[in-house]
Amino acid sequence: MNPVHPFQVVDLGTREFGEVWKLQLELVAERQRDERPDTLLLVEHPHVITLGRSTKRENLLAPADTPVFEIERGGDITYHGPGQLVGYPIFRLREHEKDLHLYMRRLEETVIRTLAAVGLEAGRRPGWTGVWTVPEPQRKLCSIGVAVKKWVTLHGFALNVSTDLARFTAINPCGLDAAVMTSASACLGRAVTVDELKPILVKAAAEVFERSLST
Repeated sequence: MNPVHPFQVVDLGTREFGEVWKLQLELVAERQRDERPDTLLLVEHPHVITLGRSTKRENLLAPADTPVFEIERGGDITYHGPGQLVGYPIFRLREHEKDLHLYMRRLEETVIRTLAAVGLEAGRRPGWTGVWTVPEPQRKLCSIGVAVKKWVTLHGFALNVSTDLARFTAINPCGLDAAVMTSASACLGRAVTVDELKPILVKAAAEVFERSLST
């Protein structure tokens, strides 16, 4: 049995992407120096488009006045905006965790358990990272794109809770047609809020990542 390590949750509310990206880099450096515990940032961003290392420029269709950031995470293009629960784990991966495929599967599992707790069955889609609806045709609920610096993680996941799905038409999200995207609220046919899911997700993350929540 692996020992349980503490982690801290920082709820940033709604913050601009650029500000939080800068904060992540600062926290990663602190975590590398062991000046802080593992930290999970939770945030909603105003409208923004981010381009990962694998982005094909043709997938940026019609950004209009939406800010666009090229960043160091893996993956293709995605959109963040209101009604989306974004999580950035700043975790030092321990010896048995130094496998990015395992890390991403754990992020997926955290989101899958979170959605199950509100009555939405979700799962994986072979060959694709992220969390998807289970019945065919599968639609995408959560995008995942990560980076790691000296085995400390940054960037993370974006779960569509009550997101305006029309916003995805500005891009081909992860190279797919925008129509593939959905949200928890759309799937459940009722309003689900980011604040409703935050404590559920924190509990799931503690279980999946074998970490204890510190206050």
